Amino acid sequence: MERKQQHKAAMDDVNQKGQFVRRESQFRQWISREKSADFAAEPDRYHLYVSLACPWAHRTLIVRKLKGLETVIGCTVVHYHMDGMGWRFVEPGENIPFCTPDEINGAKRLRDIYFQVDPAYDGRFTVPILWDKKKKTIVNNESAEIIRMLNSEFNEYAKNPALDLYPSELASKIDAINSVVYDNVNNGVYKAGFAHTQEAYEEAVTSLFNELEHLEQILSKSRYLCGNQVTEADIRLFTTLIRFDIVYQYHFKCNIRPLYSFPNLHGFTLDMYQLPGVKDTVSFEHIKKHYYTSHPTINPFGIVPVGPELDFSVPHHRDTPFA
Repeated sequence: MERKQQHKAAMDDVNQKGQFVRRESQFRQWISREKSADFAAEPDRYHLYVSLACPWAHRTLIVRKLKGLETVIGCTVVHYHMDGMGWRFVEPGENIPFCTPDEINGAKRLRDIYFQVDPAYDGRFTVPILWDKKKKTIVNNESAEIIRMLNSEFNEYAKNPALDLYPSELASKIDAINSVVYDNVNNGVYKAGFAHTQEAYEEAVTSLFNELEHLEQILSKSRYLCGNQVTEADIRLFTTLIRFDIVYQYHFKCNIRPLYSFPNLHGFTLDMYQLPGVKDTVSFEHIKKHYYTSHPTINPFGIVPVGPELDFSVPHHRDTPFA
């Protein structure tokens, strides 16, 4: 019997000042390359549950693609629409591009998987989920940790084991950039969009655009955030930027300037999108339909805009040597 407990929506997590405060993920186990580990890296043992609309889940899909782990770690995509009961899976015969029923656990909704692991679970039913088919449990639902595992612990089975998105010599720099980008950009768009007061909104949107200006300056001097090689910091920024002019500018009122008015940030977004395989992880249909139909207090009639028309295949000019 399906539980009727209401989904704890992210947009409802606000404090007394009307500021959106994101909850921490609760499943934080770690997959290890060590054969004796409780969660040892093995082919066809682990499975990702994701939404193509969600920027946090999108990170995991990009790293899985770049590392060449598609045949090692399976993936199920939820329906783009989130209702009062959270994410759901498509039904057999329901034709939504990229989506399939849950063939791993037979769940109707993502919440069912959380309750399968912990019947008393009282958190949010979020994606991504990294699932262990062997132990039948959630290993981790924190995207920042999942991408680290995909980067380093499955190299024995990866098609691109030499790719290191978190090299030790850049670790401190990556961590520092991740911290400010997460607070002001990745989560900043949500703090603006889910704010319940004018003051909270203006504080969030101001911090967001101040940080975009800062990143614009960084990217005027190097191709990527930490130099001339792609790292996880670039992936974490990209999944917000690829959604910026499509949804955040309008739906979340992040409209001081469009992304394409920042030449380096815009070129960086084009560059990342055009990396081999990355565009295969992007679904603008899922992105637009999710945001505009899943937040009735923001867009009560669920009308999905026809535009904007943006071309991410144009030359990025980011491969020219920087001074």
